[in-house]
Amino acid sequence: MSKIVVGMSGGVDSAVTAYLLKAAGHDVIGVTLKTWGGSPDEVSRCCEIDDAQAVARALDIPYYAVNCAEEFRKSVVEPFICEYMAGRTPNPCVVCNRALKFERMLEFADSMGAEYIATGHYASVERLKNGRLAVKNAAFAQKDQTYMLYRLTQNQLARTLMPLGKLTKDEVRRIAASAALPVANKPDSQEICFVTSGSYADFIEENAENYTPRKGNFVDESGNILGEHKGLIHYTVGQRKGLGIAVGKPIFVKRIDAEKNEVVLADDAALYSSEITCDTLNFQSIPGLAPGECVEANVRIRYHHAGEKAVVEGCGESVKIKFGKPVRAATPGQSAVFYDAEGCVIGGGRIV
Repeated sequence: MSKIVVGMSGGVDSAVTAYLLKAAGHDVIGVTLKTWGGSPDEVSRCCEIDDAQAVARALDIPYYAVNCAEEFRKSVVEPFICEYMAGRTPNPCVVCNRALKFERMLEFADSMGAEYIATGHYASVERLKNGRLAVKNAAFAQKDQTYMLYRLTQNQLARTLMPLGKLTKDEVRRIAASAALPVANKPDSQEICFVTSGSYADFIEENAENYTPRKGNFVDESGNILGEHKGLIHYTVGQRKGLGIAVGKPIFVKRIDAEKNEVVLADDAALYSSEITCDTLNFQSIPGLAPGECVEANVRIRYHHAGEKAVVEGCGESVKIKFGKPVRAATPGQSAVFYDAEGCVIGGGRIV
């Protein structure tokens, strides 16, 4: 039996994770990383300490809250704001998991003499025949969270347990109810933890230093001016609703040009790409790809994307991904994650 630190968000998934590990005989310690220090009346969906404490009391396990708000602001929130202002659409959870949450939990585990950390993610950690570790798709596809975990390192994975990988959400709720956990019927959180009200653009306007809205032009693919936009932070590739412009036919954001302060609009057919490039790479099931080396994969270009068959080619500090069928609205700043035939993460990177 091991000593295990469980990351507790105050939700049902992390509560059941702690319950299952304790029921298996492990020495379980709960911890919440307080990552968002907004206004006093603001409650972060990621740091619901009261609910986490209630679960810890019900399970009779030690519980701690660790303040990481300043580090979270610097490593997650500020880059999030900068990416949007540069015309990209970031994945803050991808950044947070590797750079903050798993690192801080492992440091806390070391301070408590614990061998492992555990989370309520719907995924599994698999050791492959080549000796490397990778996250594997959850059995419950609708809740699979491997896309957000592709940046985890081999050292992080070696000390991480994810007990919910083979369970459905209904099964998790039934376990919580049978164990009389106080969050058994708590709804799932749906949004990014630090955007607690309003839109992402509202958040950026309120929190970016010296931010001044810069209006600019909507243009077509030939550069013809179609109208005026209200600032790049309000748009993302593939967007149709909320553009505030009518051209007599359905029209979508194809590209955001931060240098020219322009939003390029086009019809739906123009949103499809047969090839994309990614940087900021991380590999799990393989050490990497040498220049010119290729691997076949199923590639997801957003969290809820089912994936498309592709060939991933190494290009030094980047990869080139060539799809069998064109993909719609590949968005700069989002992640492309590559999977093998067994659903294990090969690696991933940021879409350029």
